[in-house]
Amino acid sequence: MIEISSKSNDHFRRWADLASARGIKKHNEFILMGEKLIEEFLKNPTFKVKAELVHEDLRSLTMTAATLKGQRIPVFKLPKALFNELDVIGTHYNLLVLEPIDIAPLPEANTPQGLEVVCPLGDPANLGALARSALAFGASKLILTEESCNPFHPKAIKASAGALLKLPVYRVGKFMEFVGGNEDVYALDMKGEDIARFKWPKNLRLAIGEEGPGFSGIKGLKRLSVATQGVESLNATVAASIALFSYSSFHK
Repeated sequence: MIEISSKSNDHFRRWADLASARGIKKHNEFILMGEKLIEEFLKNPTFKVKAELVHEDLRSLTMTAATLKGQRIPVFKLPKALFNELDVIGTHYNLLVLEPIDIAPLPEANTPQGLEVVCPLGDPANLGALARSALAFGASKLILTEESCNPFHPKAIKASAGALLKLPVYRVGKFMEFVGGNEDVYALDMKGEDIARFKWPKNLRLAIGEEGPGFSGIKGLKRLSVATQGVESLNATVAASIALFSYSSFHK
């Protein structure tokens, strides 16, 4: 076990940087936080474990994890004050430093298989919440655009309840360019066919509007809407969850 006691330590400075999307991209690492998420991960590790972080009241998990036996995972022990600076969500539980997988580009001329969700959301909590619903209601993949936040951001992973570590994720370019003229895309918008009466095709891409501009300026889109009473519109993730449930129920 390696002890770290100073903020000036290179390891600590790098880990502190992982609270931001920029830091995750720069160092090619992210921190998995949360007792339930970590326990589930250790049963079936799908990412390379770079390090485990503990403080004086925590025992190492990787040293006893059956799935990691034989692997040399460095364990770093920090004072509680330093540990808590890295535990940005406040889990008070062991932290795992993982290496993210590369997000593959969506193949060109690729037709949708099942329900694919196109998500330009830049807020980590919203992206995570949407990913959680996408996994729960049987989406086949999540498609991120240039506007999307980093899916390995700690707030995104927490809000997704680990769904972002399980869903197939692909990337494309700018949202407007991908959605415009794409005949496989249905736009979830305030003005469109009511999903309650929509006959969902088995294979399609459902685009969630970028928060703020939505689909303004894009012509010729097939649009779907969630009918509401008393309010003009719903939060993007709430509307998307309702649409995902509608698709799942239609194809049961």
